[in-house]
Amino acid sequence: MSSWLGGLGSGLGQSLGQVGGSLSSFTGQISNFTKDMLLEGVEEVGDAATELQVSNSRLAEVEGAFATQKSEYDRLKKLHAELEEKLEASEIQIKGQSAEYRTLLQQKDVEISHLKARQSGLQEEVQKLQHSAQSASVGTALLPITTTSSTTTSSSASSFMSRPSGSHQGFHGDEMDLSDVIWSQQEINRLSTEVMRLEAEVAHWRRMSQASTAAGAGNGDQGEILKLQRTIKELREEMSREVDEHQHELTALQDAQRQKMADITRRHRDELAEYEERIEELEEQIQSATSTSDASKLLELQKTISSLQEAADEREKQLAELSARLEEAQRKQASLQLEKDDAQEENAGLLQNYTRLQASVVELQTRVQEQEGKALQKAQLDHEIQELKNNLAASEKEIERLNRLAELNLHERLKVAEEQRVSNNESESGDSESLEDLKAELERREKALRNTEEERDTLMSELEELDQQNQEATQHMISVKEQLTGQLKEAEAELTRLTAELNTTKDKNGTLKQELETQKEKISQSAFTLNDLHMGKQQLEATVKEMKDKLGHAQEQNREARREITELKKALHEQEEQLCVAKAELDQAGDRGTEAQGTKEELAGKEKELSDLRAELDKMRISQENVMSEDYELKMENRRLKAESEQALVKGEELTKQMKESQAAMNRTVREKDTRIEALKLEKTQLEGELRQAENTLTEQAKQYQQTIEELTRARSMDASALQMEHERAIKLNQEKDMEIGQLKRDIEQLGSDHRDTNEMLSITVAGQKQLTDLLQEKDVFMETLKQNASDLQMEMENSITVVTKEADALKQALEEKDKQLGGMKEENSHLKEEIDRLRDQQSRPQSLAEPKTLDIITELETEITQLRTSKNGLEEEVQSLRRTMEEQQASLLLLQQSLQAQQSELEQAHARNQQTTLNYDRLIHARDEEISHLQQTVDRFSESQGRADSPPVQGEVILQEEKTQTLSQENGNEKHDLSKVEIEKLVRGIKEKETEISQLNEKNLSLTKQLDQLVVSRDEVGKLSQMILQKDLEIQALHARVSMGVGGGHSQDVMFLQQQLQAYAVEREQVLAVLNEKTRENSQLRSDYHRLMDIMAGKEAALLKLQQENQRLSNMSDPSGSQEMFKETIQNLSRIIREKDIEIDALTQKCQTLVTVLQTSGGESGAGSGGVSSNQFEELLQERDTLKQQVKKIEEWKQQVITTVKNMQHESAQLQEELIKLQGQVSADSDCSSKLTVDYTRLIQSYEQKERRLGSLSQELAQVQQTITQLSTTKDVLLGKLDSVAQTPEVVAVQSSAPSLTAVTPSHQMSPTENIEQLQEELVQLRAQLAERENMIRTIQENNHRLSNSASASESEQRSQAEETRQVRERLDALQRSVREKDLLIKTKGDQLNQVSESLRNRENDNEVLKQAVTNLKERALILEMDGRKLKEENELIATRSREKESEFRALQETNMQVSLLLREKEFELSAVSEKAATVEKMLKDKDQGKTGELNQLLNEMKSMQEKAVAFQQERDRVMMALKQKQMETTAVQTELQHMRDKEQRLNLELERLRNHLLEIEDSYTREALSAEDRETELRRRVALLEEKLATSSSAVENASQQASMQVESLQEQLSGAVKQRDDALAHLRTSQDQVNQYAVSLSNLQMVLEQFQQEEKAMYSAELERHKKEKDEWRKKALRLEDQASALQINLDEANAALDSASRLTDQLDLKEEQIEELKKQVDVRQEMLEEAQRKLMNLLNSTEGKIDKVLMRNLFLGYFHTPKTKRADVLRLMGSVLGLSREDVDKMLEDDGRHGVTGWMSGWLGGRGAQSVPNTPQRPTSGQGFNSSFSEMFVKFLEIESTPSLPAAKLSVHDIKTLSAPPARRSTAAVSKRAGDSNPFLAPRSAAVPLLAGSSSGSSGGHLLMKPISDALPTFTPVPVSAEASAGAVLKDLLKQ
Repeated sequence: MSSWLGGLGSGLGQSLGQVGGSLSSFTGQISNFTKDMLLEGVEEVGDAATELQVSNSRLAEVEGAFATQKSEYDRLKKLHAELEEKLEASEIQIKGQSAEYRTLLQQKDVEISHLKARQSGLQEEVQKLQHSAQSASVGTALLPITTTSSTTTSSSASSFMSRPSGSHQGFHGDEMDLSDVIWSQQEINRLSTEVMRLEAEVAHWRRMSQASTAAGAGNGDQGEILKLQRTIKELREEMSREVDEHQHELTALQDAQRQKMADITRRHRDELAEYEERIEELEEQIQSATSTSDASKLLELQKTISSLQEAADEREKQLAELSARLEEAQRKQASLQLEKDDAQEENAGLLQNYTRLQASVVELQTRVQEQEGKALQKAQLDHEIQELKNNLAASEKEIERLNRLAELNLHERLKVAEEQRVSNNESESGDSESLEDLKAELERREKALRNTEEERDTLMSELEELDQQNQEATQHMISVKEQLTGQLKEAEAELTRLTAELNTTKDKNGTLKQELETQKEKISQSAFTLNDLHMGKQQLEATVKEMKDKLGHAQEQNREARREITELKKALHEQEEQLCVAKAELDQAGDRGTEAQGTKEELAGKEKELSDLRAELDKMRISQENVMSEDYELKMENRRLKAESEQALVKGEELTKQMKESQAAMNRTVREKDTRIEALKLEKTQLEGELRQAENTLTEQAKQYQQTIEELTRARSMDASALQMEHERAIKLNQEKDMEIGQLKRDIEQLGSDHRDTNEMLSITVAGQKQLTDLLQEKDVFMETLKQNASDLQMEMENSITVVTKEADALKQALEEKDKQLGGMKEENSHLKEEIDRLRDQQSRPQSLAEPKTLDIITELETEITQLRTSKNGLEEEVQSLRRTMEEQQASLLLLQQSLQAQQSELEQAHARNQQTTLNYDRLIHARDEEISHLQQTVDRFSESQGRADSPPVQGEVILQEEKTQTLSQENGNEKHDLSKVEIEKLVRGIKEKETEISQLNEKNLSLTKQLDQLVVSRDEVGKLSQMILQKDLEIQALHARVSMGVGGGHSQDVMFLQQQLQAYAVEREQVLAVLNEKTRENSQLRSDYHRLMDIMAGKEAALLKLQQENQRLSNMSDPSGSQEMFKETIQNLSRIIREKDIEIDALTQKCQTLVTVLQTSGGESGAGSGGVSSNQFEELLQERDTLKQQVKKIEEWKQQVITTVKNMQHESAQLQEELIKLQGQVSADSDCSSKLTVDYTRLIQSYEQKERRLGSLSQELAQVQQTITQLSTTKDVLLGKLDSVAQTPEVVAVQSSAPSLTAVTPSHQMSPTENIEQLQEELVQLRAQLAERENMIRTIQENNHRLSNSASASESEQRSQAEETRQVRERLDALQRSVREKDLLIKTKGDQLNQVSESLRNRENDNEVLKQAVTNLKERALILEMDGRKLKEENELIATRSREKESEFRALQETNMQVSLLLREKEFELSAVSEKAATVEKMLKDKDQGKTGELNQLLNEMKSMQEKAVAFQQERDRVMMALKQKQMETTAVQTELQHMRDKEQRLNLELERLRNHLLEIEDSYTREALSAEDRETELRRRVALLEEKLATSSSAVENASQQASMQVESLQEQLSGAVKQRDDALAHLRTSQDQVNQYAVSLSNLQMVLEQFQQEEKAMYSAELERHKKEKDEWRKKALRLEDQASALQINLDEANAALDSASRLTDQLDLKEEQIEELKKQVDVRQEMLEEAQRKLMNLLNSTEGKIDKVLMRNLFLGYFHTPKTKRADVLRLMGSVLGLSREDVDKMLEDDGRHGVTGWMSGWLGGRGAQSVPNTPQRPTSGQGFNSSFSEMFVKFLEIESTPSLPAAKLSVHDIKTLSAPPARRSTAAVSKRAGDSNPFLAPRSAAVPLLAGSSSGSSGGHLLMKPISDALPTFTPVPVSAEASAGAVLKDLLKQ
């Protein structure tokens, strides 16, 4: 908010600045204009009168324009006032209506509450009655009935209780519509019906209770009977309703089919009649053609016709017999019809599909008709287009003519006017008025010209459009022509084919007569083939039956699927009703947050049910697809059968030819084909159609009709009956040409009836399939939308992830590069350290390794030691400098690493933020998806629960819902069931879901807090994700809407009602839109200003950034320093305004000065003769001054208004800052609360887990107890079995004992009494023993029983204790659930509040943008409409004028034409009269001669009278003709005018309708926007109220700020009052204000200067720092590169100069010392020379002694080296050998040249000598890279030379002239070999014997190539006994060393 306010303030400031600037520029322009005007007046004073006139004319023009503008303005003002009045009236009307609706709604609410109270009372009564009934019923038979009834009633009651909660569904806002009133009325009606039902139930239960007390068991039976009766009644009603509906549908379909068939037959007959006529015409033509050619052919044709007629008669006889047989077959068919009816009942489902297919056929027919109509329309259009083109061409010619005339007239008039003007100027200046008139005329003419040009352009555009249309029409006509030509060609081909067929038939007739005799013989054979065919036919029929059975099965499956679908639909509707109820509860609980949670969870459960339902639907779909596949297979089999039937037809053709010729054979075949008679009848009807098709192939319509028939046949092939018909039709197609047309005409009606039947069947089947397809399409569409949404989300997420990953990869690559650089630097450092260590080791090594033989060596060593020390010091200094550079490098590296790490951390933070935001929004999206899935599942669950509607509801279905549990507890009453494991698992799942939701909310809170700090980081992504969330919300809303749509059970009445409501809404919406459209016209000006301000605001980003920084500082410090900053900004803005005012004042002063100068000049010049002109100009100037003063006043007032607005903005910004601080505090408090909640939640989870563990242990114990109980029961059963066996055994024994006793009684009478007594005693003893045993057994069993009973009682007590524990656990779980719900609600409320705040901000921004766009669009539309209207008006007027002119010209031409024709006739009449007179005069003369004057006179008189009569008649006729023609002209003119007016009316009506529609659309959009704005306003107000209530706690900290703000407000109010006073005294104190303005301007300019300096300094600082950093960076880079190069060079130098460093440094550093020591050395030289001479003598002796000897080893090495070296380099080896043997260079070269010709191996064969190998002294070597690989012959040879050339005598001292400075080693990288060789050949460190190698220098390049490849140096020994001087021995060697 703060940033927004800051932006607003800064934008205002900038806008004010811009306005001031524009004003200053405007005033400047005015001043310039006045200057120019005055200067022009000064310059052109010479011709004052003309100039005055010109200025007057211009003034008049300006005044005229002003008057027109004023009139336009007044008109618009009136319009505005009228629209305002209309708006007010409509608002008053709307208010009145809304008040009436509110009162109505209140009344309805009262009624609803009364009904609810009554309902609750009735429910209580019902429950009491149920309880009494349950207590009264004491029979086993009664109990189940009462319980079921109670559960059902309770469930109904619960469903009831859940329904009325939706009563306040639409009462959230104040918008109460007529729909709400209607809905409340419906609710009242529903509730009243429910009350009535409940009263009936109460009465029933009373009766039940009375009956239960009286009758006992019969009560339940009565209740069941009543229920059954009710169900029977309902089912009967449903059955009757369905039957009626089906009957209605059937009758409607039959009527439609009859009408269609009648139309088709009529059309067919007409077409047949036409074709017959055409055939007759063709026949007549043929006859006429043939009659002329030959009469003989006619006779032959007559004969053939007579023969054909005889054949036709025979055929007719055959047909008559066939018809008789067909009648017999029809009788048989009647008996079969009964069986068919049973089959038709099964095929009823397929009939529906057939009816639907029929509908599709009808649609195709209608399309065909439409195409025909279109073709006709196109032809008409082409005709009209041609007419229009002609008219246009004529009009264009006319326009061109008029233009030419107008141009000529204009040019002539212009010339005349110019001449007049010249003459007038010469004569006098008074004729200016006529000139003005001419100018006005000219302008008018120019306007007319422009209008004509515009008209011409418009006409041209219209012409182009018409041309395009004409081209399209011509193309279409061409295509139609081509089609027609194609059809004509086909028709001609058909004609030729028919004629050819006629000829062929004639030929065939001849052949047939010959073949008749042969066919009679073949008839016997055909009988056998017919039998075979009949067998095949029976097989085909059997297959058809099988197909029928399969089809029946498929139909049954379809029916079952449909039944299941209908059941599912019902369940869905019921679920949707329940969902609506739940939604209503949700809406009611919108204000109470706690209840909303429960409903959401309920919805989640329902969504699961929905998903289950969808799965079931998918299964159903799969099954349906299987059925469809089976149908397809059946179709394929049908096609196969068709193919077989066609093959059979081919055979049948031959047989039918035989059948035609033989009557007896035909009778036999007919008897054999009795089963196919029905098919023959149908085929007759179809044969007629086939014949007509064959005849009607000439036209396109016949083709289309054939296509429809083919489609029908295809559709019929779906059914078994249709299969049969197809099959039989295929058989009968061969008999087409043999059947007569008359027979077929009789059977047309039968075909129509059959068509109807088939069409009905097809339409029925199509209807069924359409329903299924519609359902499936809906489901598919829904699934596709879901999939698309998911895929869109995935794509967006993937895009964002790819972007982030690319950035991360780029950063990783940069890091890796840096790491590589670091690694390289580290390696180089380590190398440098190793080198330094090695140098130190070398320095620390003992230097005196030489043998201390002589004093000279010691002195040399001492000098070397001193030199070494100095070199060591130098090296140490270099090392230190290197170390420093290393340290600097390391520091720079560390800095770079730190910067890299900082960048990495920043990157990681950004990445983490991105991930957090994406995760948060992913979670949100998942939550939305889960909500959707939950909704679907809830619907599925509802469907499942509907399936269990009869059974009592189970507890614990929906988790975490207080309301549900309460209702369930009410429903079940005292019945309490223990929680099962399933329910516990459900609870666990619910709690886990809650945990996830709470974690999501916590993360959301955290992310929101982070987003408040870091909104700038990911604004785009947030926008995208918010759009995703909005999409998800829309999806959820759509689902809700879909769920709520199903409330009415899908009945048509509800749909109709909803449509009516929609229409009413649309009407109301249009009205409101009309009102709003009027309102928007008022707001357009304000909108434009608003746009301007917004554009200005866009340019104020710098000020916005400053404000944001200030806000952050304020939020951190919470001190009122922000207001001061605001004051500074306002001061800056004011100072800018003041500066602009200064500029304006300067401009005005300049203007005044110019005016004064002009006045002076004009006064000076006008003294000559034009004083009146100057006075007029002066008056004008005074008027301009007054106007300018008024403008200045207005500007000052505006300035003050701007100042006040700025102050208001300051106040608002301060308040908003306070609100921001409050919000931040609240956010922190919310975060604390959320953290506490998370802690509490974790505790709860822990406790819940403990409880779960306990429950698990209890369940285990329960299982153990159950196992013990089962064991006890098994033992008990065993014992009981034993007891039974024991009980049976004593009975058996007793029986057995009694039996012998009875037997013994009979002889006891015979025996003595003593014996009897003894026996009895024995028996007694036995019985007692048995009794004792039995008693023991019984005791043991009783003990066992006691034990079992004790164990059972113990187990029962354990079970009871476990049940109690489970109850306690359940109660604890309930408590936990409640606490979890409360916590969830708290968290959700907090999250919702935060979301609302963010959404409100977004909505505000969106609204602003929408309003901007709408305003701009409306402006553009209005402008376009106005322009179009004006253009149309002008065009209409011009066209009207043209048409009138043309009509007048046309009439004049016609009249002249008439007059001319009349004159011509009169002249002709006169001529005839004169000729007659001449004739009569001649006759008279002749008669006179003859003497008949009297008669002549009579004749002449008669002639005159006749002539007079004729003249009179002719004149009358001419008059009548004239009158007639005039009348015709008038009528044509009137007709044209009428037509013109009609066209005008049509155009205007169209324009009116378009404008109306446009207005309605605009109004609609504006009403929508207004309504949405009002909704948002109300929501925002409500949220603000809530926020104020919540922020009341944190008001203590705000009070101080508010006091300060109040103080500021008071001070600002005082300032305001002062400003008001200043405004009042502005005119008086203008000068003082100007002074103040100047001062302010100075201060402001100072301030601005300071600010600009500060900004420049800052910029300079930043730029300098940036440049410095860049320079440092570049320097560091250069340093790094330089150091790398240095390091590499150092390594090279170190490796190369390790050995020669000491000598080089000594030679360079101690040159001065050497110069001092030269004298001493010279002295020593003398001594040494003597020693050398002795040594030379010895050497000479040695050489003489060893001259002839050759060393074997040397020669072997040389020999081997020769062969080892490549052939190109062997010459070098030979030269070396020659030098060793003492040969001269030239001799060797000659020998080599000879060798090039002949070969060198001859002299080498015997060139070997032997010598013992000498020991080589071991020089200290460092192992290097190139050591082991280059140990070839060359190196060995070098070593050998070193050993050989070491002199035994002591080396001489060097002279100064012999010493040369060491050149620096080259910067090569091959350091290893160099270091080795240098180390070996150090003459100062090595022992004396190995001190002076002769080829030391050559070793520097040893690693690069072979030694023998290089040229031989001059220092090689020649082994000749040459006397060597001291200088030549040691000095030369050193020189060579230094050189190389």
